[in-house]
Amino acid sequence: MSGHSPFVIRKYSGGEPAFISVFLLFVSFSSGSATAQATADDLSQKLANPLAGLTSVPLQNNVDFGASVEGKGFAYTSNIQPVIPFELNDDWNLITRTIIPVGYRDYLPGADVSGLDDVNASFFFSPKDPGPGGLIWGAGPVALLPTATDDFLGSGIFGLGPTAVGLVQQGPWMVGALANHICSIAGPNDRPDVSVSLLQPFASHNFGGGRSVSLSVDANHDGNNEQRIIPVNFGVSQIFTLGSQARSFPIGGRYYADAPSGGPEWRGRTTLTFLFPT
Repeated sequence: MSGHSPFVIRKYSGGEPAFISVFLLFVSFSSGSATAQATADDLSQKLANPLAGLTSVPLQNNVDFGASVEGKGFAYTSNIQPVIPFELNDDWNLITRTIIPVGYRDYLPGADVSGLDDVNASFFFSPKDPGPGGLIWGAGPVALLPTATDDFLGSGIFGLGPTAVGLVQQGPWMVGALANHICSIAGPNDRPDVSVSLLQPFASHNFGGGRSVSLSVDANHDGNNEQRIIPVNFGVSQIFTLGSQARSFPIGGRYYADAPSGGPEWRGRTTLTFLFPT
């Protein structure tokens, strides 16, 4: 699951997105011994589960193409997305997921823009034991923090709302969905209010040897502007170890099935994730 997803939708001006095919590269690493392979498979399963007791620090690189009126705009976003679990007691965990975006946009009239975007922080209270049917779930608050260094990159608004995620793991398959809604709590009077909903169904399959494939849809709706954006994400990933440090390297892409006029058409993505199993 990526952090990944735009919680604040901004209005663009210009032409409609075109249908573009995304060609994905799969980078394969040797898993080593049978013991190392079992460890890689376990880490791959935990990494696919957003509520697993696994500390991870993904460094995600996103390149968007096809924005602006002419469809020639380029954007780069680097997301630092630490996931840190805390044991509250014998029955409950708290899983914190934070998205810290740093972006660059070159399609604005007269100037390029770069800097820190708004930070998104989610807190999931999750039972340690699965529920009926093997359901794994968590719920709690999500906060939008007005940390952007440029008005175009962020909302300038402090937002708060509920978030929840549920999933089931059966053998190599994992299927679930995440949802949240963020509303304005405080901010400057000259900035538009925030009222954004996200529904993110996701699925992944583990092939063994630490290899996996994932698919997700980030269905966002901006209630204030009555806009929506629906990116479809696809990626492949490999767990590997350098020295004593376990890592994951996913590579994939995103196609915007629906987006505001002048928005990006497709995205390439690579991620290097540092894993810290307990």
